[in-house]
Amino acid sequence: MDRRTFIASAGALGAAATVGIGQERSIGSQLSPKEPFSVKFAPHFGMFSHHAGDDLVSQLEFAADVGFRAWEDNSMAGRSIEEQQRIAQAMERLDIEMGVFVLNMSTAWGPTFSNYKSEDIDKFLNEARDAVEVSKRVNAKWTTVVLGTRNPRVDLSYQTANAIEALRRACDILEPSGLTMVLEPLNPRDHPNMLLSEIGHAYEICRAVNSPSCKILNDLYHQQITEGNLIPNIDRAWDETAYFQIGDNPGRREPTTGEINFQNVFKHIKKKGFTGIFGMEHGLSMQGKPGEVALIEAYRKVDPTD
Repeated sequence: MDRRTFIASAGALGAAATVGIGQERSIGSQLSPKEPFSVKFAPHFGMFSHHAGDDLVSQLEFAADVGFRAWEDNSMAGRSIEEQQRIAQAMERLDIEMGVFVLNMSTAWGPTFSNYKSEDIDKFLNEARDAVEVSKRVNAKWTTVVLGTRNPRVDLSYQTANAIEALRRACDILEPSGLTMVLEPLNPRDHPNMLLSEIGHAYEICRAVNSPSCKILNDLYHQQITEGNLIPNIDRAWDETAYFQIGDNPGRREPTTGEINFQNVFKHIKKKGFTGIFGMEHGLSMQGKPGEVALIEAYRKVDPTD
């Protein structure tokens, strides 16, 4: 049977359907046969566990069946080599593209970049070397970097210069492999005192680093809180932006649950020629299988098909 063919009952939510290669999974009757989404929306592990179970490959298979063709995993660098290879093999088989994983788990939340202490920078550069090896195993093109916290005793301009120097050194490691680190500004409400919170500041840093391996991750949830004005800021930072993430505000849930007009935002980004990934960096507005069905339906509503 074709992997994307569903044999679903017309009954209530939770009716059984047969999908995949000789597999059966319980799937809501609202989920009808669908073509892949027109853009690369990327879920993460755990989003479909009520339908697909806890096995990571089963979750990938379910996502492919309902039309997703990209994936991201912040924790990929912390997984065993065997697990990374198993995930990568499944994604290749399912024609799912790998999105971001986090490069600097251990240096993301302190004053690593603002203070520029040699031991902290050495740790960050070692994380960059490790990220290159992870990217080779899982076919990743992008890796997230968070620039840590500010030092309240040092002017922001000096802290910015420190970050630029550290990122230039990391680019010397990343560029030969083609891996791009994407800098993520985080909103000051959820993450106070971060060095990087605004798209304009990220743009300034990327222009100064001046490398194809240092670009912007524009998380629309964070930017709606920090500065709003999403589409004009997308346009201003366009040539330094390589990746988008999604989350509606308030609540950081799926599109259509908050105030952001994602349908128009996605249309604008697609019209500008973006062919990269939109990471689904958010939770679900409802629990269980109904929540997973609502998630899929929300993305169908905002998919910029025209």
